[in-house]
Amino acid sequence: MSLKVVILAAGKGTRMKSSMPKVLHCVANKPMVEHVVDAASSLGAQKTVLVVGHGADQVRATVTRKVEYVEQTEQLGTGHAVQQALPLLEPNDTVLIAYGDVPLTNPETFKQLIDDVTDTNIALLTVIMQDPTGYGRIVRDTAGNVQAIVEQKDATEAQLKICEGNTGILAARASALTELLGKIDNNNVQEEYYLTDIFELAVSQGMTITTHQPEHEWETAGVNSRQQMAELERIYQRTQAEKLMTAGVTLRDPARIDVRGNITVGQDSIIDVNCVFEGDVTIGESVIIGSNCFISNATIAAGTVIKANTVIEDSIVGENCTLGPFARLRPGAELTENAHIGNFVEIKKATIGKGSKVNHLSYVGDSTIGEGVNIGAGTITCNYDGANKHQTIIEDGVFIGSCTQLVAPVKIGKEAVIGAGSTITKEVAAGQLAFTRAPVKTVDNWPRPVKKKK
Repeated sequence: MSLKVVILAAGKGTRMKSSMPKVLHCVANKPMVEHVVDAASSLGAQKTVLVVGHGADQVRATVTRKVEYVEQTEQLGTGHAVQQALPLLEPNDTVLIAYGDVPLTNPETFKQLIDDVTDTNIALLTVIMQDPTGYGRIVRDTAGNVQAIVEQKDATEAQLKICEGNTGILAARASALTELLGKIDNNNVQEEYYLTDIFELAVSQGMTITTHQPEHEWETAGVNSRQQMAELERIYQRTQAEKLMTAGVTLRDPARIDVRGNITVGQDSIIDVNCVFEGDVTIGESVIIGSNCFISNATIAAGTVIKANTVIEDSIVGENCTLGPFARLRPGAELTENAHIGNFVEIKKATIGKGSKVNHLSYVGDSTIGEGVNIGAGTITCNYDGANKHQTIIEDGVFIGSCTQLVAPVKIGKEAVIGAGSTITKEVAAGQLAFTRAPVKTVDNWPRPVKKKK
């Protein structure tokens, strides 16, 4: 028997006030539906089916994982939505029904349902709530067995007092879903085919319903407005902060960190406020990250200090480096151990060797910098000729004076010295001093300009 996951993602989300389908709005910089698809993948699902409707083409264009699609052309209810997916299922499949606008359900919670499914049992995720307004109520008999689910608009006054709500998340055999969904009708206030109607039918046919509760109520929280989406964003970020602190990381303020991808941080590292991490980020032990840093798809080795307001994208930083404040590593930057990148320095597609320094107001792009190099303030590698990029090679021990322009392609040999203010357009051999300067001209008794009176 194989696991198939059906994700309902056809709703418009009117309260979002958006031209974009609701399920494509992001939590942690990832579309909500992709959170659910990723959870399905982690469970080992052999097939994931997205039931799409409003904005179907946008959903297809956005979801990156391999899924199959069926379209619900008319919004006739959740039961009708699941029916659209039935042709893609085999009778013996175990089917998990999930929702594209409920992004934070833990895969372990899904697994509890899946493990409970038999030919004669349906597993249902319910939640006890102080205020279950809007949720279908779980109706049980005196022995505690589930008898039915009643939607709020169809509930009696007594049923409205029930605090156990239906999350809509369930697992069942495909054969059972096919049989039960074929018997439901739309004789209700909404005139829709409710997925919840299958439970009363199942009980009447001698099937059993087992229920599970999530560890956290927010695992079942759906998004219908931007306010609810913002609430889930904070919940998600707090859980990421808790994981980091449990792993031995110091967060100056756990409420002011955003993780928008996958992050691993070594123990005894310290992260200051307002830092954002995107994509896949790996940070070693005893790293110090100052406030307001943005780090995306990067590896930071142990002992490195990243000062405030530094941006690192698609780069590798070796051990015991120092960056910032206000430094930027663009894609392809690679720093070897003990490198120093200072304030208002930009590195792009360049390797900086062991112990080398680019400390002030410089740009180094498409370059290979050796060990023990010192690059003075205001130095620029002129790597782009308007059509193509060219390489600059600076070998070990070179000293580059301030305000130098290195016009690529160019090579500076070992231990060479470039005088400040030079424009270097050809190779400088090892050990040479190179400089280009116009002679200084002076004018005696030069009358300084005076501001004109108005």
